[in-house]
Amino acid sequence: MSGMSSIKTILLEQETCCKALVVLLQRERASLVDFDARAVEELTKEKDTLLLRMRLLDEERQRLVSSLSSERQWQDEGELTLRVLAEKTGDSELSDIRLKLFSLAQSINDLNNFNKYLIDRSLSGVRSAKGFFDAFGDWAPEPTVNGTLLSRET
Repeated sequence: MSGMSSIKTILLEQETCCKALVVLLQRERASLVDFDARAVEELTKEKDTLLLRMRLLDEERQRLVSSLSSERQWQDEGELTLRVLAEKTGDSELSDIRLKLFSLAQSINDLNNFNKYLIDRSLSGVRSAKGFFDAFGDWAPEPTVNGTLLSRET
C-alpha cells in the first residue's frame, strides 16, 4: 500500500470515529436533559474508548505523513498539514476528507460546549441548594444506626 493510500485509509477511519463521537455527544446531551446519571456514566466510558482509538489513529497519521515528507523531501517547507499535503499532491479526495474532518470537528466542539453548559447549569443548581441548606447550619440528618445491640455489659 502506498503512503498516500495509507494516509487516506487512516483519515477515513478518523472520519468514522468522529461521526461516532458526534452520535455519542448527542446521546450524552439527551441523557443530561433527562438527568440520567447512569447513562451519562456509560457514555463517558464509551467516549474514553473512542478517544483513545482516535489518539492512536492520529499518531499513526502523523507517522505516515512524516514518512511521506521524508520520501519526497518536503521537510524544509514547514509543517505538513492536510491542506498543504492536498495542495502538494493535487489530490482532491484528500482535500474532501480534510473538509469533512474539519466540519465534524466543529460539530464535536459545538456539541461538547452545549453539554458543558448543561452540566454547569446543573452544578449551579446543586451549589445553590447546598448554600440554602448551609444557611440553616448543621442540616445533615443523623446517621442511622445499623445493627443489633447484643449486650449492654461492659
